[in-house]
Amino acid sequence: MSAAKPPPLPAILIANDLLSGDVVFYGDGGWTRHPAEALLAEDVAAAGRLTAAGAEAMRLNRVVDAYLVDVELSAGGVPVPRHFRERFRLLGPTIRPDLGKQAEFPGLAAQSGRTR
Repeated sequence: MSAAKPPPLPAILIANDLLSGDVVFYGDGGWTRHPAEALLAEDVAAAGRLTAAGAEAMRLNRVVDAYLVDVELSAGGVPVPRHFRERFRLLGPTIRPDLGKQAEFPGLAAQSGRTR
């Protein structure tokens, strides 16, 4: 039997808040809506701690679908998901960039490659 493949690093923990449905990130003070406040796992041990925190939050019915997302750091130091699915979850639809998360987190859309 082979060992489990280590997660791509660096990574952050992403989930959906069970009550609001918002995309949330695990930060130093718990769950947050802003990716800049997410804890960054840069090694396997830190990734394991984030995974355990996500499993516990799901067990307590605080969040659903918690998993690690590999990220790159923007020029401003904000973790930006490398894959389209998570970037889309982060910012929402691109129809109205003046509304929603794209408007709430100015500059993040450009940092993540989502511009109109």
